[in-house]
Amino acid sequence: MALPIVSGVVAEVPRAFVAPAGLLVTADRPARFTSASGGDDGPTSTVRQTLGLDTTGQEGAGVTVALVDTGVADVPDLAGRLEHVDLTGTGVGDGYGHGTFLAGLLAGSGAASGGRYQGVAPAARVLDVKVAAADGTTSLSLVLRGLQEVAKRSRTEPIKVVNLSLASGSPLPYQVDPLDQALRVLWHQGITVVVAAGNDGPQPGTIDAPGNDPTLITVGGVDENGTAAHADDSIASWSGRGPTSQGLAKPDLAAPGAHLVGLRSEGSVIDAAHPQSRVGDRYFRGSGTSMAAAVASGAVANLLSRRTNLTPAQVKGLLISTAYQAAALTAERGAGAGGLDLAGALAERGLGSAAGSQRPSTSPAPGDPKLWAAVSAAFARGDRDAAAAAWDDLSPAARSWAARSWANLDPVARSWAARSWAARSWAGADAQSSEWAARSWAARSWAGEDWTARSWAARSWAGDDWAARSWAGDDWAARSWAADDWAARSWAATWR
Repeated sequence: MALPIVSGVVAEVPRAFVAPAGLLVTADRPARFTSASGGDDGPTSTVRQTLGLDTTGQEGAGVTVALVDTGVADVPDLAGRLEHVDLTGTGVGDGYGHGTFLAGLLAGSGAASGGRYQGVAPAARVLDVKVAAADGTTSLSLVLRGLQEVAKRSRTEPIKVVNLSLASGSPLPYQVDPLDQALRVLWHQGITVVVAAGNDGPQPGTIDAPGNDPTLITVGGVDENGTAAHADDSIASWSGRGPTSQGLAKPDLAAPGAHLVGLRSEGSVIDAAHPQSRVGDRYFRGSGTSMAAAVASGAVANLLSRRTNLTPAQVKGLLISTAYQAAALTAERGAGAGGLDLAGALAERGLGSAAGSQRPSTSPAPGDPKLWAAVSAAFARGDRDAAAAAWDDLSPAARSWAARSWANLDPVARSWAARSWAARSWAGADAQSSEWAARSWAARSWAGEDWTARSWAARSWAGDDWAARSWAGDDWAARSWAADDWAARSWAATWR
C-alpha cells in the first residue's frame, strides 16, 4: 500500500530482505495510546474555567479536528458534528473507549449533562479516524494510513487540527522516524498537530515519538487540584518529562489532564473494566496526557475558529508565549513554558512564532573539529572509503555523541544520514565500505549498544518477546489495564 505522506509504502518482506540502495526500511511495530490504568475517583476538573473560558459556550465553529484514535461512539454530545473513517475493517464505533473520551473533552456539547461537562470547543466538528481494534491495539502502519487519510481529506474539508495521543516507543531520531515525518508533513500543510507527552513520568527523559519532535506541540498533564485557580496547579506525577534522547526540552507546555470528565463509550473495554469511573449514564472520569492533548487540541480549534489565518507555528508560538506560570509549573518539573492559558492566547493580538522554541542543542561536537570536517567533506563528495576512514579516526566519545545528537552535524552529513544510514546507500561493492555501513554506523555508532542487532530487531520492534509481553499476550492484558504500568506506557490516561 502506498503512503505518500512519508514517500513510502507498507509491504510484507522476508526477514532476510536486503533493501536496495537509497531505501530506508522501518519495521512495522505496535503503537500504544497514552492513557493510564485503573479507575479515577479524584476531584472533577474545572478545565474550561482553568483555560479562562465561560462555564458554557459555542467555541470552535468552522473547524474540524481529526482525532486519530480508537474510534468515537455516536453519542448525543457529538450529534451532527461527527464523521467516521474506519481503517481497521471492524466498523465504526469505539470498542475500547479511549477515543470517545477524548472527543468529549475536545468537542462535547454537554447535551446529556445540561452543559455541565462541555468540551473546550463544543461547536467544532470531529473527524473520527479509527486506527485501533476493540482491545486498543494498533500499529505504526495503521496509524500512518490514518494520517494519510487526514492529508487526503484536508484538501476538501476544513481540517485544521490533528490530535494523536499515542506513544510509539520508537528508538529512531525524529528526523527519520516515519511517524514524526508524517506528522510534520501535515504540519507543513497547515494543520496544527498536538501530541501527548506520555505517561512515563516523573523521571527525566521519558518522552518518545511523536512527542520528541521539535516541530509539533507536545503537551504535558496539569493536575488542577480541584480548583480553577492557577496558583495551586502542578504537573501530574505520571506526565512525561524531557529532555528527549536528542537533547530537546519537551514538553512545550502543559494542559489540564487529571480527573477530567469525558464521554463514555458504553460497553467498551474501559467502561466494563472501570465501572467506578462512570459519571452518570453518559460520562466517564480519567487522567493522563492523552486527556491533556485533547484539551489542548480543543484550545487550538477554539483559537483557529477566531483567527482563521494563523499558521501552525503561530498557534504554537501564541500558546507558548501566553502560558501561565505557577510555583509548581516550571520547565524543570515538566511544564515546558507553563500552563495553557486559552483566554490569554485569544486576547493576544500579535502573531505568535515558535521559531527556535525547541531547537536541538547547539553545543559543539566533542573531539577534533578537523576530524569532523573530514567526515562531512567525505559525505559531501560521496567518498565511502574516506568517510569510513574519517569515522574511524574519531574518538569513542565523539562517535557516542553522534549517536545521541546527530542533528547537530554538518547539514550535508545530516541530509545524507536521514536518507541513507539504514538503507545501505553506502554499501557498495567494496567490502570495507559495506562493513562500515552495516556495523559501525547503523549497529554500533548510532545507538551506542548494538541497537540494530539487539535492541531493535531482537527486543523492541520485531521480536516475539516484545509483542507477546506488551501487546498480544495475556500478560499485557493483566498488567496494562489493571496496573500502573499501562498508565505509564500506553494511551496516556488513567481510569481510577
